[in-house]
Amino acid sequence: MNDLKDKNKTYYLMCERNWIYFILIAVAGIFGSYTYLLRGNVFCNAQTGNIVLMGLAIGKGKLNEALYYIIPISAYIMGAFISELLPNPVKHRLSIRWDTVLILIEMLVVIILGFVPEWAPVQISQVAINFIASMQYNTFRQAQGTPVATTFATNHVRQIGVGLAKEITHFRSKDKSHRAKFIKHVEMTIIFVIGVVLGTVLCRIFSVRAIWFSLIPLGTVFAALLYSDLIIEKDMIEKKPSGH
Repeated sequence: MNDLKDKNKTYYLMCERNWIYFILIAVAGIFGSYTYLLRGNVFCNAQTGNIVLMGLAIGKGKLNEALYYIIPISAYIMGAFISELLPNPVKHRLSIRWDTVLILIEMLVVIILGFVPEWAPVQISQVAINFIASMQYNTFRQAQGTPVATTFATNHVRQIGVGLAKEITHFRSKDKSHRAKFIKHVEMTIIFVIGVVLGTVLCRIFSVRAIWFSLIPLGTVFAALLYSDLIIEKDMIEKKPSGH
């Protein structure tokens, strides 16, 4: 078995590898540009915006408008709920991990969304992206031991600030243990931006079909995870990914 090990001889499952997380946050960037440009000028990868908009509507006395935001928020809650319950039943019945099944679900949702016309109610796409983004965020939690988010960049930006502070405080010290984590958050942020840029270009050229291009990176991740589940890590199916 081709183990990936760090200095402490820790083995990381395929679903914990850095490159998997880099690809997933690039896809999140594509999703972000897709929903903002073509599906209602909102970001569906996280829920802070929807909660703020709901509060604004309540403050203005627009209760009907406020009630609408319960739909995407509920979809996000349901995604987390399902992704918390299914991992064990999935691997015991299918001999593959929930992580692998999730990527397949994402690919199926992406295929369907590409057929939804631009004039269709934006809520269809928004709720679908809310749902799969929540499941992805709750499923992929640590990249080779580092807690990260694969659907938005806020925490990565914060960690860059933390890392810069540590660079200053440890400037004359030989202790550079913080640097690997700092660099990883920088990489995640940059790759997210690249995903947004790519998604923007694709949306302008291919309109709603642009989301289908995310099938290429998602398909790459799915193939790697499936191969690992069935071949490389078939005897490690009971091992939980870090953070779970």
